Amino acid sequence: MIILIILLLIIFSFSIAVLVGPPYLPIFKNQLAQIIELGQLKPGDKLIDLGCGDGRLVRYAAKRGIQVVGYEINPILFLFCWLTTRRYSQNVNLIFGNFWQKDFIEADVIYTFLLPRLMTKLDDKLNDYPYKPIKLISFSFIIPNKKIIKKMNNLFLYLF
Repeated sequence: MIILIILLLIIFSFSIAVLVGPPYLPIFKNQLAQIIELGQLKPGDKLIDLGCGDGRLVRYAAKRGIQVVGYEINPILFLFCWLTTRRYSQNVNLIFGNFWQKDFIEADVIYTFLLPRLMTKLDDKLNDYPYKPIKLISFSFIIPNKKIIKKMNNLFLYLF
């Protein structure tokens, strides 16, 4: 019975993310450097990872002096990410929860792997943004009717 409850909790944890944000898909190691390059991120810049999952990008960027804010709604992945990024705490701020109501005021670059039905919602959110220009890097999914500034493999760069 306990195993069934644990299994259901795991399934629920991974399912909830798909409803409100990015599904879990680990970033390929070769893409980590490409994200930093595409966003032209340098030490001191701020990267927001919408759905930071296991924290691969968070760790990679933080090691390079980039300030990273990672959002994760899956409690299992959040805990794993928190545990594996503790040594970079001066460069990392992890937030457990939904990012849709959050403000991205300090972001230089936002990275995401949102499903197509949510890309339009993110486009609307960022188009109404009254602050400085923000770069958005999306893995695999495009924003309909939005100009792609640059493409690198399956990464798409947008400017808002």
